[in-house]
Amino acid sequence: MAKTKVAIIGSGNIGTDLMIKIMRLSSVLEMGVLVGIDPESDGLKRAARMGVAVTADGIEGLVAMPDFARIAIVFDATSAGAHARNNTVLQAHGKRVIDLTPAAIGPYTIPPVNGDANLDAVNVNMVTCGGQATIPIVAAVNRVAKVHYGEIVASIASKSAGPGTRANIDEFTETTSQAIVDVGGATRGKAIIVLNPAEPPLMMRDTVYCLCEDGDRDAIRASIEAMVAQVQAYVPGYRLKQAVQFESIGDNQPLRIPEMDGSFTGLKVTVFLEVEGAAHYLPAYAGNLDIMTSAALRTAEKIAERMAA
Repeated sequence: MAKTKVAIIGSGNIGTDLMIKIMRLSSVLEMGVLVGIDPESDGLKRAARMGVAVTADGIEGLVAMPDFARIAIVFDATSAGAHARNNTVLQAHGKRVIDLTPAAIGPYTIPPVNGDANLDAVNVNMVTCGGQATIPIVAAVNRVAKVHYGEIVASIASKSAGPGTRANIDEFTETTSQAIVDVGGATRGKAIIVLNPAEPPLMMRDTVYCLCEDGDRDAIRASIEAMVAQVQAYVPGYRLKQAVQFESIGDNQPLRIPEMDGSFTGLKVTVFLEVEGAAHYLPAYAGNLDIMTSAALRTAEKIAERMAA
């Protein structure tokens, strides 16, 4: 099968890492253009050295590229605000769009949970790095015992958060919280992100809390472990940091959660995760970068295979 040509808008950490992954790992996608707005950015300079066509004129520069007609899929790694305009332009030209911002114009997409359901969408949203790491766990619990409330805390190294990530903090929490419900299956969701300034930088750590119906703990544990293995298939550094924890919440000590109506009794499931990056661009501590770009790559390859079928 001939490779599908792609472009990436955004020459920051996420866009540059994604470019390198496509060139090193994909037998399905061909890197076409890296788009930025700063001609001095490291991403554009690196792309040029690697023989990739570049433009520093944003979406207008991409449309003006001689090879634009051959671009089938465009990744947007800019910001939630910029994505709305970029998407309008790209849709007018019939391009398939993979959104790595929290703009959430298209359906939320988490590869091992609902990736196959969105392959025909003209725009798919990759939620957030925290969402890619934690929503599979919420879904794994929910398929065994109904999750009434899911809360995730994503802690990432400050050095791995570029300007685009920092500009999207509010959108991160809103988008991830909604995806916990829409994709993870929880009745209600909440997301928190922590930029950890520790030196040396720490790897991405995620904590997932699920308040669910009381159920078979062995079955819940097995479901979580199976989901971890599915994510590891495309993010090898994704792993459980310790054993899954369970706590019974009885009528004599109910939990009161502001996001829930009334008090909760049932089972509390706590999962601790660590995500080690593949260090294609930033060091291994940037697991947040790796899981986002790896999920986008997996999704794009499936879309390309579907288009070629």
